Amino acid sequence: MAVAPSLRDTAILAVGDIAPDRADPNECFELIRADLQRANFAFCQLETCLTEGGLRLPQARHAVRGRPAIAAALKSANFGVVSLASNHCMDWGGPALLETLEHLRSRGVEVVGAGANIAAARRCVVKQVAGCRVAFLAYCSILPMGYWAEAGRVGCAPMRAFTYYEQIETDQPGTPCRTHTYAHQADLQQLRADIEAARELADVVMVSMHWGIHFVEAVIADYQREVGHAAIDAGADVVLGHHAHILKGFELYRDRPIFYSLGNFAVDLRIDAAHAASSSFREIQALNPKWVVDLEGLYNFPDDSRMTLVVEMIMNASGIEQFNLLPAYINNRAQPRLLEPEEPLFAKVTDYLRQICLSAHLNGQCVQRGGRLALMR
Repeated sequence: MAVAPSLRDTAILAVGDIAPDRADPNECFELIRADLQRANFAFCQLETCLTEGGLRLPQARHAVRGRPAIAAALKSANFGVVSLASNHCMDWGGPALLETLEHLRSRGVEVVGAGANIAAARRCVVKQVAGCRVAFLAYCSILPMGYWAEAGRVGCAPMRAFTYYEQIETDQPGTPCRTHTYAHQADLQQLRADIEAARELADVVMVSMHWGIHFVEAVIADYQREVGHAAIDAGADVVLGHHAHILKGFELYRDRPIFYSLGNFAVDLRIDAAHAASSSFREIQALNPKWVVDLEGLYNFPDDSRMTLVVEMIMNASGIEQFNLLPAYINNRAQPRLLEPEEPLFAKVTDYLRQICLSAHLNGQCVQRGGRLALMR
């Protein structure tokens, strides 16, 4: 059997969403911890608050308390920077978000995208890798009311967007419409300013975006392209997308990659019979025809959500030398593992990535080199 690709200690790894919901969160990384530890450090999107208290906000659609022990599990798996900019950051209120920050930071995990006020939420984190200064920023477009930070309010860094429905046949009431989205211009201008400021502090700027259309195969919202391109224009070297809980395509814009969704990575999702029968869940389930519920299982997502990618960024003193994609697959215990090129699942992930890039009219292309997919730049 072939050996999974050897990772370099000059690499930064980026993965998708993480939300453990089990007694021992270390189990989530059993099959991939050693791979993550061979890199310099890893980055992820944390989809849960780490608290034993808090009061669930009424606008929270799906809220799970994350055990404080998750912070130590993330550190053990070599996650050095975590984004908290998500539609779950305030599920249990402001004090719970601040408690989450403390649990992570006490374990030596840096946090971006959320804080005690808007200035803290927009503040970048700078790390040194191979003599290169790397800045991280994070923003959220999936925003229940009151989840974004303000001058005197805890929350996350917002990158809001608006939706407009255009009636196609104006003389035919009730016919299908076109959906248009566009960025909140004040948020977009602030994002540009944050990236420019981070560029003064670092050689490389990585921007995490919690955005997009969940569970629907391939489709990219208009505002995502607008925001992604604006981030690159302002000086970002890579945009790392999260939230969709399914892989989306990627593109190269001005020779820099925008990953619209890396998919899930280590997300536990338990569903009981009452929740499975609820109208709110059935509406979401209808977005993906491959969604089968397992009331006894830990991974209640569509079959497509089992495919995921690890972005490997090889660093040198000048910046990012090479972008690679490492195909991975998530098992019934919600555990990701890297795939070997000889496995049929490796081809399944790579074929799916190629298909969704074509479907969304994205120019992302890769060439296989060993256990990696090297980006063609």
